[in-house]
Amino acid sequence: MTNTNANTPADKPARTDFPNVFHLGGDLPVRRIGYGTMRLADGPGDPTGPEARIWSPPADRAAALDLLRTAVESGVTLFDTADAYALGAGEELLAEALRPYGDEVAVATKVGNLRPSPTEWVPLGHPAYLRQQTELSLRRLRTERIDLLYLHRIDENYPVAEQLGALKALQEEGKVRHIGLSEVTVEQLTEAERTAPVAAVQNLYNLSARHHEAVLDHTAERGIAFVPFFPVAMGAHADPEGPVARVAREVGATPSQTALAWLLHRGPHVVPIPGTTSEHHLKENMAALDVRLTDEQFAAIGGAV
Repeated sequence: MTNTNANTPADKPARTDFPNVFHLGGDLPVRRIGYGTMRLADGPGDPTGPEARIWSPPADRAAALDLLRTAVESGVTLFDTADAYALGAGEELLAEALRPYGDEVAVATKVGNLRPSPTEWVPLGHPAYLRQQTELSLRRLRTERIDLLYLHRIDENYPVAEQLGALKALQEEGKVRHIGLSEVTVEQLTEAERTAPVAAVQNLYNLSARHHEAVLDHTAERGIAFVPFFPVAMGAHADPEGPVARVAREVGATPSQTALAWLLHRGPHVVPIPGTTSEHHLKENMAALDVRLTDEQFAAIGGAV
């Protein structure tokens, strides 16, 4: 798809060693910037970021549907949601928006978190509960098979083998294509892989939160997608006179695009899923696929790890 974002350098040739597509599980190609739909919930004035409640359907459903369809037209092929987002309403929204596109897009959802109240997220890994929630997700998504099903959180009250075993059984029944994990350590991932193949790991990771470096490196070695959520957060790196801003000026991009480009440069298996309710920011995020950093620029931003 032709990029029309004025902030993206048009005269810089694309590097052939910088793939813009990753094959989840080895057989499901997705563009390396997806769309996280968590923010398509709640109304004006509700908290955002880590404090967001994600409790109610979007206040303007028509606008949310339009934004999701614009995302497809802008090149998004991987959409991320969860059964816990607005008590399933997030999945229903995606099903309605993406139905016309069929196999052109992949949808990832998650099970394994209770929502007793707007401020509570409680892991529950009982195998029967995971199966029940997956069946409900299948109904809400209007599909016979979920492209990528994450265990939203590992529940320490149940053996990892039992939790992954429930997802593997669903996979063997043809109801789940690929299995993922969220917010896990290398040790947890290794233990999970003893029971079922893991195609993706979704952890918090960005310029200001890099405590999952070991997981990122481990997934690279295993050919597993590493899917950062809240990928654009920059913390102190957002200084208008800092290295991100300086490199952004050098490559003709915005700081947000440059932060995403830094993630993409970190490894060919990294697939950020920025979320936004703005069509402008959505297109800006997708244009980051065309931003290329040199190794020196990557290190200057903070990539020497």
